[in-house]
Amino acid sequence: MSLPDNFYIRRVEERDFEQVTETLKVLTTVGTIARASFSKLLKYWNEATVWDENNDKQIMQYNPIVIVDRRTESIAATGNILIERKIIHELGLCGHIEDIAVNSKYQGQGLGKLLIDQLVAIGFGYGCYKIILDCDEKNVKFYKKCGFGNAGVEMQIRK
Repeated sequence: MSLPDNFYIRRVEERDFEQVTETLKVLTTVGTIARASFSKLLKYWNEATVWDENNDKQIMQYNPIVIVDRRTESIAATGNILIERKIIHELGLCGHIEDIAVNSKYQGQGLGKLLIDQLVAIGFGYGCYKIILDCDEKNVKFYKKCGFGNAGVEMQIRK
């Protein structure tokens, strides 16, 4: 399935502050974030890199993207893939997909799968040997449809 003509994908920008934070509320608690703090985070994400072992160039460590409805310039979905340089697998790269959210107005249109497909393409394009994610049990069926399989148990400790 390809992206419908009325949508496009791009990196998150400062102008997306309200829409991205609102979209992420379908996923979890966002809390109060100042616009200046959002801008500072994006600046950090846009500058943080991991070196490319094979080509001696830099790889973007954070890859936050949005799917945008071109008719209204509304954010339909957002997600991120973080690239980690490991010691194992000969200093291999591992991708971590995080914060996948589809705006409630756009759910049921296949945009979540298209978002995941794009993030996976970014990770494998950078040379990741694997791409992982954590999800709630209720979302397992969706991620299996996207090609992911169970690979262990997530553990956590919270403060």
